[in-house]
Amino acid sequence: MTDPLRILTIFGTRPEAIKLFPLVHALDADSRFISRVCVSGQHRDMLDQVLAIAGLAPDHDLDVMQPGQTLDMLTANLLSGLGQVMDAEKPDWVVVQGDTATAMAGALAAYYRKIPVAHVEAGLRSGNIHHPWPEEVNRKIIGTIARLHLAPTETSAEALRRENVAPETIHVTGNTVIDALHWITRRIGQEPALAAGLAELEARFNGKRIIGVTSHRRENFGGGLEAIAAAIREIARRDDVALIFPVHPNPNVRAVMDGALAGLPNVAMIEPLDYPHFARLLDICHLMLSDSGGVQEEAPALGKPVLVMRETTERPEGVAAGTARLVGTDSRRIVEEVTRLLDDEAAYAEMARAHNPFGDGRSVGRIVELLAIRP
Repeated sequence: MTDPLRILTIFGTRPEAIKLFPLVHALDADSRFISRVCVSGQHRDMLDQVLAIAGLAPDHDLDVMQPGQTLDMLTANLLSGLGQVMDAEKPDWVVVQGDTATAMAGALAAYYRKIPVAHVEAGLRSGNIHHPWPEEVNRKIIGTIARLHLAPTETSAEALRRENVAPETIHVTGNTVIDALHWITRRIGQEPALAAGLAELEARFNGKRIIGVTSHRRENFGGGLEAIAAAIREIARRDDVALIFPVHPNPNVRAVMDGALAGLPNVAMIEPLDYPHFARLLDICHLMLSDSGGVQEEAPALGKPVLVMRETTERPEGVAAGTARLVGTDSRRIVEEVTRLLDDEAAYAEMARAHNPFGDGRSVGRIVELLAIRP
C-alpha cells in the first residue's frame, strides 16, 4: 500500500485562509493525504476569525508580525520560520495561495529544499510590478518556482504560458473563493446568528440601496485614499443610498477615512467584518465599491456589480465579462460610475446578470486530484 502524501498548506492572511480552508477540509477528509497546516499570522486577528469559523487548528503558528516591521524584515522572518517548519514536516507538496509575502516566502523556502510547490490561484498578472505592490512581483516569483500551477481561469493559464511555464504543469481549476462562498452561505442558512451582527444597520438603512465599500491597497495610500474618501462624501449626499464601510485597521487607511467621513448619517464606518458578516454584506448590498482583489471574484457570484478603485487589475476576466469595471481613484470618475449604476436600471442589470467567470464551486475537488499525483 502506498504511503499517504504529506501536504503542508501555508497561509497567513484572511484572504488566503478563506480561499484555502475548503481545500484543507478536503485534504483532511481524504485518506490519500496527511494534511498539515502552517499559518504565519501575517493578518493576526482577521486570520483567527476565519480559522474559528472554518474550524481549523493549525499545526504550526509562526505569529510573525511585529510593530513597525518592514517588508524585508517580514520576508526574512517568514523565510526562516517556514524553512524550520518544512525541515520538521518534510512534506511531499507545499501548497501556497495567491500573492502574499507568506506565499512568496513559502515557495522560496520550499525551493531551497527542493520540495515541489503547488500554487493555488496561479497566473494572475496586472503587467505592472508596482500595481498591485508588492503582490505582482510575489506572484511572478512563485510562478518561477511552482511545479503545479492551479490557475483559476483560462486567462490566468494563458498568462503563464506567455511566460514559458511548461504547459503540462498548468491546470485551470476555477477559484476556490467560490467554493468558500458557497460553504459559508450554506452555514449562514443553517445558522443565521452567524451573520446577525449587521441587523441593526440593515434596520437603520431600511429602504435605502446599500453600497458596500472596502479600501486598503498600499498603492492607494495617501492621495488615492483621499480621493476615494472625497468620492464617498459626494455619493453620501444622496438620500436614497447608504454606505457600509468596514474600515481596514491600518492607520494609513483609518486616519484618512475618519477625517473625511466621520459623522455622515448614511455612512457606517465599522470594524472589519468576519467572514460570515462580510458574506452577508455582499448579499444585502446593491453594489460594491472596492480596491480589493477578492471582492472582484466574490460579489459577482451573488450578482452584485463591482466598481474597482484601481488603475489596473490582475483579474481582467471580471472586466471582460462585465461583472466589474475599473474606475481608478479619481473622485469624479468614481461618483459618475456609481451614479450611473444607481440611476440607469439597464446599466445595472447588465452588470448584475453577467456571467461570473471565476468558478463553479467545484475547484477544490479538481485541486485534490492533482495533488494526489506523486511529484
